[in-house]
Amino acid sequence: MITKDTKNRILEAIRANRVNYPSDAKHAASLGITTSVYSAVKNGQTDRVLSDANWISIARKLGVSLRGEIEWKAAKTPTYLFITAQLEVCQSGGISAIMCDLPNIGKTFTARQYVKSHANAIYIDCSQVKTKLKLVRKIASEFGVDSKGRYADLYEDLVYYLRSIECPLIILDEAGDLQYEAFLELKALWNATERCCAWYMMGADGLKEKINRSIECKKVGYTEMLSRYGDRYSRVTPEDGKERNRFLLEQARIVATLNAPEGTNAGEIARKSGGGLRRVYTEIEKLKNSRP
Repeated sequence: MITKDTKNRILEAIRANRVNYPSDAKHAASLGITTSVYSAVKNGQTDRVLSDANWISIARKLGVSLRGEIEWKAAKTPTYLFITAQLEVCQSGGISAIMCDLPNIGKTFTARQYVKSHANAIYIDCSQVKTKLKLVRKIASEFGVDSKGRYADLYEDLVYYLRSIECPLIILDEAGDLQYEAFLELKALWNATERCCAWYMMGADGLKEKINRSIECKKVGYTEMLSRYGDRYSRVTPEDGKERNRFLLEQARIVATLNAPEGTNAGEIARKSGGGLRRVYTEIEKLKNSRP
């Protein structure tokens, strides 16, 4: 059962997320609830207006923990600054780019933080919507466009909406997990929203290898898609092994310094993590949970 405290935290996240949508109706649709229920929740009513399943769905969408995870502050690491700057340029100019780099350096965290504070920007985890139908319906629902009904109507409604709002941005994380048909549909969507919508594709080195291999095999659509995303792959980590290790350890130290309990040796946490930010979180969580 969802506790009252958890509902209140979800409610705070709903209110904070509202600024990213042009109307209550669009925001309600993006959360998967009716406007009447949305109005009640927005006004602070939490009892018997939503099922636990609805609360869980909204919490997942807005990144609200149901088990009281530790508070996590956004550290301005080189990865955070690099991706944020790229997203801002893409969104303001209606252009597209691809980011391919190591996993566990903060790409996903940065993208999620960005959409929290920028209107008309959405984040899509492509590993959860690998097919064409699921992907496009998910994009539509995130913008508050009706994602039910005939696919052809949904597609046209989504294109119309993207061309009508100011500076939309779609961040596609784990893009390497998408099926071939979904990649082709992304090319079609890009064509239909050229200069009206920005796209930012993210993944690890596997995404780069998948695209390059498909181009070498002359698989239809990949050369054109790469061209639409700038014809290059962005990365922030150094190519040289030693420089890369120093880079990762410094990032880990920056994150630990900001988030670890006072008096903690941030350098020691960084060394334990090997530069992996998920391990930094785990080490800090252990420290905070061990204190009274």
